[in-house]
This record gives sequence, C-alpha cells and structure tokens, in this order.
Amino acid sequence: MSMEHLSPQREKKLLEVEKKLGTSFHNTSLLNQSLTHSSYGHENKIPDNERMEFLGDAVLKLVVSEFLFHKFPERAEGDLTKIRAAVISDETLATVGRKLYLGDYLLLSANEQGTGGTRRKSNLANTFEAVLGAVFIDAGIGKSRELVLNVLTEEIDKVSKEGYIRDYKSALQEYTQKQKWELPRYKVVKEAGPKHRKVFWMEVKIRGRRYGLGRGGNKKESEQRAAMQALKALKAEQKNGGRVERRGLKGIISQVRKKIKI
Repeated sequence: MSMEHLSPQREKKLLEVEKKLGTSFHNTSLLNQSLTHSSYGHENKIPDNERMEFLGDAVLKLVVSEFLFHKFPERAEGDLTKIRAAVISDETLATVGRKLYLGDYLLLSANEQGTGGTRRKSNLANTFEAVLGAVFIDAGIGKSRELVLNVLTEEIDKVSKEGYIRDYKSALQEYTQKQKWELPRYKVVKEAGPKHRKVFWMEVKIRGRRYGLGRGGNKKESEQRAAMQALKALKAEQKNGGRVERRGLKGIISQVRKKIKI
C-alpha cells in the first residue's frame, strides 16, 4: 500500500475512504488522485481526477449494462437503455457520493470549497466516477464490478420495479405529444440567492394552464421538478376520467407561491 508524499492526516482519511468503499488499494496514491478536484490540482500543480472520471464513466456503463443484460433477459434494448440512464444519472451518483461522504475527503481549492464545492451534485457524481476509475486501474474489473453493484443494486431494483423516471421533462413532452397537445412551456417566475448559489422557480404550462411549479439550484433542475409535478397532476386527471381536478394542484401551487412571494 503506497502512501508516498502523503501527510499522516491524509493517510488516515484515505484509510477511512477505503473502509467505506469496502476495498483496499495496492497504490493509495491512485485513490488520492481520484479525490483531487481540478481546482486543487491546478492550484497545486498536481494531477487531478478528470482522467480517472473519464475512465470511471466507461467502467460504470459497462458494469451496469452487463448487469442489466443478464438480470432482465426479457427487456428490450430501449427499456434497458432507459433503466441504465436513470441508474447512472448525476442525481443517483451524487446520492451515492453523499452516502459515501466523498465530499468530506475531496481536495478542493479554497474558492471551490468556499462556494459549496463539497456538497455540489456534479462534484459528488464526478468524484464517484473518478474513484471507480481508480479502483479499475488498481484492481481491475472484478473489484470495480463489486463496488458498483454494492452501491447501485438497490437503485437498479427500484428503477426496474417502479418504472422510476429521472427525465420528467422528456416524459411530460412525450405525454403531451401522445395527447396531440401543444408542447409544455416553461418560464422562470423567480430567482433568488447569491450568484454562486442561485435558486430558480420554474412554472410549466400546458394548453395555457399552469400544471407545475418547481424549485431548484439551476434551471434544469427546477424544470424537472415542475415537470414531475405536472405529470402527477395529469395522471390524476386521467384517473378521474378526464375531468380536471384542480383543487389539489391549486393548493400546492398556492402554498409554493406564498413561500416565494410571487
């Protein structure tokens, strides 16, 4: 286990990461590099984790694809692709990174750390992929597969059983096209917070009616949440035989509007 040029404190932290991952590195400097954000690497002129992230992304797709291929022999290629997309989405990987506390071990520049870099979804997702890349380099595909399945099997089961949708915006568009309606229209109704931690509120209208209102840390996230709310409202209408059930949705939107004062 090589820990050349690492401080005792850093060595201790890397041992903690190994324990959380359930693996032991032959070359711990690989693990350290996988936990080195580009901002820290540039600042200190040391290798960062971007190349490992690239490799880990490919390993992740291979392992999940292989698992789905054998687990669901009856599923069509299109279904498998949708399940895989949900399982390896940034949102899922960020959740995995959060559960493994990777943000606590990530080396960041002072500026990146000061703007919430340890909690940022993209950083957590990318770091998990980089760590997976490091595991692949250090121990090969067997250990990589073991790590992926340990942290993602539950998510795979959830997605396959519940038909869980990650891309609500696309699902809403497909729904409206099927109904031969005009496409959903999204509009930012409020922005708040400092530049590095902006919060957006997005509404979605269909046939001139507001069906959803979503809040998120960026426009894409708030659109997804608005679309998710709209899908729920439309499905409730469909269950009701096409009659418009507006009271529940109006109540939800009214509460959100009061909170954001719009």
